[in-house]
Amino acid sequence: MSITISILDQSPVYPGETSAEAFAHTVALAQKAEELGFRRFWVSEHHDSEHVAGSSPEVLISYLLARTNKIRVGSGGIMLQHYSPYKVAENFHVLATLAPGRVDLGVGRAPGGLPRSTQALQRNIVNPLSLTDKIVELRGYVEGRTEEEGPLAGIKATPIPAVAPELHVLGASADSAELAASLGLPYVFSLFIGGDEQAAVDSVLKYKQAFNYELGAAPQAILALAAIVADTDEEAVSLIPPQKLVKVHLASGRKVTLGTVEQAEAYGQQSGEEYTIEEKEPLIAAGSKETVRGKLLALQEAAGVDEFIITTNISPFEKRIRSYELLSEAFAEVTA
Repeated sequence: MSITISILDQSPVYPGETSAEAFAHTVALAQKAEELGFRRFWVSEHHDSEHVAGSSPEVLISYLLARTNKIRVGSGGIMLQHYSPYKVAENFHVLATLAPGRVDLGVGRAPGGLPRSTQALQRNIVNPLSLTDKIVELRGYVEGRTEEEGPLAGIKATPIPAVAPELHVLGASADSAELAASLGLPYVFSLFIGGDEQAAVDSVLKYKQAFNYELGAAPQAILALAAIVADTDEEAVSLIPPQKLVKVHLASGRKVTLGTVEQAEAYGQQSGEEYTIEEKEPLIAAGSKETVRGKLLALQEAAGVDEFIITTNISPFEKRIRSYELLSEAFAEVTA
C-alpha cells in the first residue's frame, strides 16, 4: 500500500518574527509543497493569538490558490461552531469556482481560541444549532441539495462550482470518529493534538467499522501528526520545540488543548468552571528520513490509513523546508 503525504501549516509566529513574515513562510512552503508533489496543503484557524497568524483560513486559502497551480488547498479546519453553514458554503464555493478541483473544506470541533474569542465570534447568536446539525446543513449546500419546505426552501449557496469542495470532519476523539462515520464523510484524526497514538488508531478503526455507506461514499481516514525530519536522528531531536502538550480539563467534562500553560490558565479562568491542567510531552515523529518513514509505515499498518497530513512547526524556516524535502525523499524511495 502506498502512502500519500500532505501538509498542515499553522503559520506560526516565532520570537522576533512578524505575522507578515509568518504568512510569507506559509506561501513559500505551499509553493515548495507543490514542487515536491505533496497532495494537499491545509491551513488552520486560531483566534486571539500572538503565536499563530492564521485567523481566517478562507482568506489565506484564496491567496495560496492564486500563488500555486495544482496542489489542493484547504482548511484544517474551519471552526464551524462559530459560523453560518450557509456563509461557509458560499465562501468555499467561490474558492472552488476560482480553482476547480483544488479546494478542501475541513471543519473542526475545537473553539480555535480562548472563551473570550468564542464570545466575540458568537455574539448575539440565539439558539445556535448543534455542530452535527451544522455539518449536515453545510453538506447539503456543498452537495447542491435544497430544503423542500420551511423558510429556507429552495435556497442555494451560490456560485455553484463545477467541482464541489471536498468536505472533511476533523477531530481528536472517538466522538469525532463516530460523528464522521454516521454522516458518511471523510475523517481526519489530529494525533498531534490528541497526543495518544492508541486513541488515534482506535478512533480510525471505529470510524471504519461504524461508517454509514447509505449515502454512497466509502470511508476515507487521514492521520494528522507532527513530524520533524533531519539528516540524522540527533539533529531532528534537537529541533523539537520546548513546548509541552497542554490540556485543560473542565468540570463539565470538556477537554481543550492549548499551546502554553499560560493560555491554559486563561482558558480555565475565562470558562467560569472548575478546571485542572495536564502537561505531557508532545507526540512528534522525529528522526532521519529512514526513522520517520518507519514510524509512518507502522502507523499505516496499525490504523489502515493511506494518507498523513504532517505539521512541522520548527524554527528556523530553512529547517522546516529541509524537513519536508527529506520527508518527500523518504517516500519517493518507498515507491521507487
